[in-house]
Amino acid sequence: MAGIGTVGAARSDAPPPAAGRGRREAGRRGRATTPYLFLAPYLLLFLVFGLAPVLFGLWLSLHQWDLQLPNRPFVGLDNYQDLFSRDSAIYGDWWSSVRATGIFTLFSVPLLMVVPLGLALLLNEQFPGRTFFRAVYFAPYVLGVAVIGLLWRFLLDANLGLVNRLLGAVGLPSDTPWVTDVPWAWVSLVGVTVWWTSGFNAVIYLAGLQDIPPELYEAAKMDGASAWDRFRNVTLPGLRPVMLFVLTTTILASANVFGQSFLITQGAPGEETRTVVWRIVDEGLRDNDAGRAAAMSILFALALAVISIVNFRFFRYRED
Repeated sequence: MAGIGTVGAARSDAPPPAAGRGRREAGRRGRATTPYLFLAPYLLLFLVFGLAPVLFGLWLSLHQWDLQLPNRPFVGLDNYQDLFSRDSAIYGDWWSSVRATGIFTLFSVPLLMVVPLGLALLLNEQFPGRTFFRAVYFAPYVLGVAVIGLLWRFLLDANLGLVNRLLGAVGLPSDTPWVTDVPWAWVSLVGVTVWWTSGFNAVIYLAGLQDIPPELYEAAKMDGASAWDRFRNVTLPGLRPVMLFVLTTTILASANVFGQSFLITQGAPGEETRTVVWRIVDEGLRDNDAGRAAAMSILFALALAVISIVNFRFFRYRED
């Protein structure tokens, strides 16, 4: 009887079914909101430092925004039209900078795709001192653009630079205008950028190579595949998603070049190596026309977004 009484008391203390369902629903709601609580700090930072500046820049581009004048009238799409109108004072400078950026991107991106891949293939092999050479090739990337620019500006100087001195010592021309004439200015900018940033892309490639299963190479060897066949049929397909990432980030980085041309060639000869980002900076800070600079930035960002979408459209990884 005591046992029956105890069971009855326990049953009488149990929560009613409705209260149990309420607790379960509250628990589910709590679990559903937990991810958003973790995301909230990032979303707040994105809204404040990402989306808000973009929206402000878009609004800015619709005004004649002179930083030195109190009146900033609304001009609609005039700032955008000026970039495409041959009668505009900014038309020639703008498209000259677009051309310079295109030249730099066209020649730097292929090298920054191929050279780091070759380095990664070499550094993925087993040989003494491999870790040391990995660090050596990556080391330039940790230096800031100011250090790189000033260093190579001195090394490439036509009169006092070490590069021309070394070339003269081996019987080659010792008066090459590396930073003051074309095409040598482009050779200098592209060469310095490849030397500076190849280490980063090589590390990305190296991580991708180490994700490729060794069994695929062993199976290819058993089938009699040559080294070139293994590279073409095993390595390249395995690196496809990595190559998409490297290609996209390299195009974006090359298109946004500023520090190298500003410090090494200083835009020379004339304004031949003055890039889009440099033009935007000049328009906004030197000429005090923030509205037109914002229009340039928006247009440039849209162009890079389209290029990125095209990359993902035609080179995206497919599970075959």
